[in-house]
Amino acid sequence: MQITDLLKRESVELNGSAGSKAEALDKLIQLMVKQGNIADPEEYRKKVFAREEEGSTGVGEGVAIPHAKTAAVTRPGLAFMRCSDGVEFDSLDGQPAKLFFLIAAPDTKDNVHLDVLSRLSTLLMDPDFIDGIMAVDSVDALYELIGKAEKEKFPDEAGEEQPAEEAPAPEEAPKGYQVLAVTACPTGIAHTYMAAESLEQHASRRGISIKVETNGQSGVKNALTAEDIAGATGIIVAADKYVPMNRFKGKPVVIVKVADGINKADQLLDEALSGQAPIYQGEAGGEAAGEPVAEESGARKAYKHLMNGVSHMLPFVIGGGILIALAFLFDMGAAGTAQFGSSTPLAAFFKNVGGLAFSFMMPMLAGFIAASIADRPGLLAGFVAGAMASAGGSGFFGALVGGFAAGYLILALKKALAFLPESLENIKPILLYPVLGLMIMGALMVVLINPVMGAVNHWVNGGLTAMSGGSKVLLGLVLGGMMSIDFGGPLNKAAYVFGTASLAGADGQAVSSPFMASVMIGGMVPPLAIAVACRLFPKKFTAQERNSSVTNFIMGLSFITEGAIPFAAEDPSRVIPACAIGSAVAGALSMVFGCTIPAPHGGIFVFGVVHNWPMYLASLAVGTAVGAVLLGMLKKNRE
Repeated sequence: MQITDLLKRESVELNGSAGSKAEALDKLIQLMVKQGNIADPEEYRKKVFAREEEGSTGVGEGVAIPHAKTAAVTRPGLAFMRCSDGVEFDSLDGQPAKLFFLIAAPDTKDNVHLDVLSRLSTLLMDPDFIDGIMAVDSVDALYELIGKAEKEKFPDEAGEEQPAEEAPAPEEAPKGYQVLAVTACPTGIAHTYMAAESLEQHASRRGISIKVETNGQSGVKNALTAEDIAGATGIIVAADKYVPMNRFKGKPVVIVKVADGINKADQLLDEALSGQAPIYQGEAGGEAAGEPVAEESGARKAYKHLMNGVSHMLPFVIGGGILIALAFLFDMGAAGTAQFGSSTPLAAFFKNVGGLAFSFMMPMLAGFIAASIADRPGLLAGFVAGAMASAGGSGFFGALVGGFAAGYLILALKKALAFLPESLENIKPILLYPVLGLMIMGALMVVLINPVMGAVNHWVNGGLTAMSGGSKVLLGLVLGGMMSIDFGGPLNKAAYVFGTASLAGADGQAVSSPFMASVMIGGMVPPLAIAVACRLFPKKFTAQERNSSVTNFIMGLSFITEGAIPFAAEDPSRVIPACAIGSAVAGALSMVFGCTIPAPHGGIFVFGVVHNWPMYLASLAVGTAVGAVLLGMLKKNRE
């Protein structure tokens, strides 16, 4: 599907103007609605603005590509507006945007819009194409320009086969690539393809052969092969999310954010070819390629391994925990009895299914920590270590230690079995690693880890249970404050992991935790405090920030702390302290009133299962008010 198939004439505005980013987006949305492909304009608008809060779609060079994928869209569409005077759009290069392409995509598995976006990104990396769009004086001229550019950039789609005698001879095909690259952004849409096109264009101008793998929402395209990697001089990874890296072990690798792939392509190419790029070490304990190894601190490696386990564990904890919470919610008539949570068929269903999902918490944590260390062979040993920790009473701490032990055990086995002939290489991951790893890991869990970490787990649980008065309130204050220091960073994650771990009692069964209550309320305060401050102190915020207050109300009530990130990024010295103090107050008050919660997520939607929920709600209100008032006092008036 070509760009002109999605871009309808009624959705083109060549003489647009807007005084702000929000106004520009609203006008683009109005143009899109004219196509008749938006069933719910307000819902589509919310998705477009929500996407902008994740990060600006102003890709630089005067171009912005806002987009949204939602069920409010009945079919893919594209709207265009040209604002010759420019609009401040928080673009990557800090320059005003003049050319706006708005993408509308239905919420289906069909990602045809991503292919069109990739095409559009490719065209927009050509300065002549941009100059041409700025110069066209009619819609017909715009369509002609786009059609011509597509034919030039994508000649294979012309439908004409090349004569056999013109086909390049096999021996003239390139033997390899000097530079390889991988581009990826969290949403996997515009920036992924813009970075790829930028690197390709700059390499082409300099006569550098390059192959770029795009890790986008529609999956991996143009994947790098082992042969490509072996023959490359240098590798560039321009990514803001995880991409498989072990394949680059022993090669010079330049690792940067995806925006650098767009704005610093020449610099990255120079570094990749300089011979000075750090050698990527690969999996922990892996052999280097006889060159200096790219250094990464042990603490950083451990944190990445832990976060891999936590990220895979959380869906089980959240899904299972909320179903268990629903079991209690639908069984309030049996509160205080031994059958509470399972006295009715509906409650029993929720509790059984939720409990089953929750029981995978420890195995998933340990399994994916081990897999992060030793790749796929570590998964079995880690998974079994987590299951044995859960059954053996060592709980979260046993699973944590077991996961790391399993990962490094498999690495040790890989080295120990390296002497075996190459003919046995294929049976290592399917026979030797699983059997030997399972035997040794099982023995370690029984003889060492479960007894030691079981004692630690009981000591910690006993200590937490015995906490009272000032010590408990202080812990609530610290946990609440940690949720607002870095909004999803290491401190936030550390507090959340502590809270979710406290939901599993010494016997591995789900419990209602005061610590999880402090963590959840601490994470709810920042977006709510910002939303309230926008209403109470409108002069302290821009019009765009005030417009997002409703979104922050919803995100805060839903326990989505990330709603505060755009505000904290813009003014960290004032926003972070105000929010952290408000969250700390809420967390401490939750402890004072003895509030507990059995669910690891859900925000206001699980308040019904909070013990002493009226005071929990009051604690949230007080913390929100404190944060909002501090924001009003600290922030300066905005023009």
